Amino acid sequence: MAAASILSSHTQCMSVSRMRYAASPNQLLVRSWQPLILTGSQGRRNIHCWTDTTRSKEEDMLSLITWNVDGLDDEDQPERARSLCSYLTSYSADVVLLQEIVQPYIRFMHKRLADTYTFIKGGEEGYFTMMLLKKSRLTLLNSEIVIFPKTRMMRNLLIAQVLFRGQKLHLMTSHFESCKANSAERMRQLGLVMKMMSKAPDDETVLFGGDTNLRDYEVASVGIPSSVCDLWEQLGEPEKCRYTWDTRANTNKDISFKCRFRFDRVYLRRAFRDGVPRLDPHSMALIGLEKLRCGCFTSDHWGIYCQFSVE
Repeated sequence: MAAASILSSHTQCMSVSRMRYAASPNQLLVRSWQPLILTGSQGRRNIHCWTDTTRSKEEDMLSLITWNVDGLDDEDQPERARSLCSYLTSYSADVVLLQEIVQPYIRFMHKRLADTYTFIKGGEEGYFTMMLLKKSRLTLLNSEIVIFPKTRMMRNLLIAQVLFRGQKLHLMTSHFESCKANSAERMRQLGLVMKMMSKAPDDETVLFGGDTNLRDYEVASVGIPSSVCDLWEQLGEPEKCRYTWDTRANTNKDISFKCRFRFDRVYLRRAFRDGVPRLDPHSMALIGLEKLRCGCFTSDHWGIYCQFSVE
């Protein structure tokens, strides 16, 4: 069959093996040995050839957003919901963990993001948590809701088990008990989450992200298992990412006193079985820092956008 005829023929490809090497600082060149099924005037014919494709290094990373979106606040809610969707579309994170979601937000988001993400809700009434999982990158295996036994604010832990590039991940999000007076319950909730993270199977990576409402002394009192790391601490405690609830900079709430807390946190427990790929913290940044035309920010919390490399 002539070369021109081969090039114009219908082809079906299935990768047999691949070899990677750096094509540029931000790209990988993937070279694959491909069996090709050629269909032409002379019938079907099998041949093999090398094919090259490039992809961004970011495709080999897992990206995550966690954000308390303050859906309870009715002020300028439509513009704030549009802004939230714009951020999620722009950053295109693999995993999105949201707190203080309400039904109007879900209806608005579903129209714009349902083709890209699987929605998993942590409740139906009032306000609750929600996960968005990118369909093209993650396969949902199962999900569950764990109720905090002594909560007075309908708080729970939303869990999803997924596959990412063949690796099992446990994803968790929660909105721990609010207000300083509820410190004891908040610490119980942290203790339960840490226990579940540390006891997960050794071939699974566990990621928690959420609005913990934690003060540093509460974390010190409960203790973080040695197998679990705080993303912000692991990345060197960058000052620009320290405060996620900052009434000095964020004016959504009319509060007479000014305060700054690291309420929103991301915890990682790596898989530790031999031969299983490991996720390592790569970067983090705060999002939602831009004031909208209505004069509000997207939420009274800043969101966290982070990336993990696969080792």
